[in-house]
Amino acid sequence: MRVSRRGEVDPFIVMDVIKAAQDAEADGRDIIHMEVGQPGTAAPSGALDALRRGMEEGALGYSVTLGLTELRERIARLYGEWYDVDLNPDRVVVTPGSSGAFSLAFASLFDAGDRVGIGMPGYPSYRQILKVMNLDPVLIETSANARYQPVPEDVAAHDLDGLLVASPSNPAGTMLGREALGALMQACRERGAAFISDEIYHGLEYDAPSVTALELGDDAYVINSFSKYFSMTGWRVGWMVVPEDHVRRVERIAQHLFICAPHASQVAALAALDCEAELDRNLATYARNRDLMIEGLPRAGFDKIAPPDGGFYVYADVSDLTDNSLAFARELLEGAGVAVTPGLDFDPRRGGGTLRFSYAASTADIEEGLRRLSDYMAERAG
Repeated sequence: MRVSRRGEVDPFIVMDVIKAAQDAEADGRDIIHMEVGQPGTAAPSGALDALRRGMEEGALGYSVTLGLTELRERIARLYGEWYDVDLNPDRVVVTPGSSGAFSLAFASLFDAGDRVGIGMPGYPSYRQILKVMNLDPVLIETSANARYQPVPEDVAAHDLDGLLVASPSNPAGTMLGREALGALMQACRERGAAFISDEIYHGLEYDAPSVTALELGDDAYVINSFSKYFSMTGWRVGWMVVPEDHVRRVERIAQHLFICAPHASQVAALAALDCEAELDRNLATYARNRDLMIEGLPRAGFDKIAPPDGGFYVYADVSDLTDNSLAFARELLEGAGVAVTPGLDFDPRRGGGTLRFSYAASTADIEEGLRRLSDYMAERAG
């Protein structure tokens, strides 16, 4: 049967790692999960209670494509609470996860063959979604000096039609301050390039608050999700804020691609927005885990790390230990009983010498995982 070249995308390696870890557990092994990019906590209790009531009160059929009015209004209020931004709720588009938002953004902003810049290391699905849509993902090799973020000169140097940035980033956890974010947006304006800001790790910061692109202008697509801070990965609900004159074009595309985000998830998400006390307790756990990782990874032999500003990952340079991070991750799973993510997912050129460690699990699991890594690496060094 004839097939499309769109299916010729790279696998999402972390999903293969998760499968290998699950297989090991099925064989009776105890595995510590430092590979998975999701909170170790359930959805907030208030979200679960709201869904129970919603299931009893109605059919939870299709919502309108842009999302439940109450949810869009509450998301707009969140921007006032977190950033002091007065946001028109008409600009909010509720999406089936941030993945749905990226698909909508790319479809709305770019034509086939357009060049879209993404920083390396970066979230692997960016470039694969771009490929599926016949767009040209331009991989920008970022540096530790630039906090693994693109710089304004990259926009013209790479002849970009658009730029996507993430702050806090995955996998490095670095954040763009107001000046750096503003400079990137201005570079895109000067070139006539589109600007997309991935803000799905907002709310998960440790030393300074995140800056939203909406603080610096209305000429950007801003993407967020209930998966990370709100601890609702499997619910598949996110949102996007777009310029007012783009709302209808995005709505038309979404009508045909998705119809709407899951109604049940929207009901739960609305309630989750008012569960700040519970969610901040999760954040306190991540902060404690972050401290443990910063102290414990160097003791285990992973000493080329930079403290993350946000999110729940540590990105480590392990090039002195391996040039094949996939094989090394398999070794750590087998030898230490700890699942980690190979850097090849995030940087196909340099990722053979890097690993990502997630600290989204319980503190007890992080402590045990660090102990296992330390013991194994000491034994490995012989």
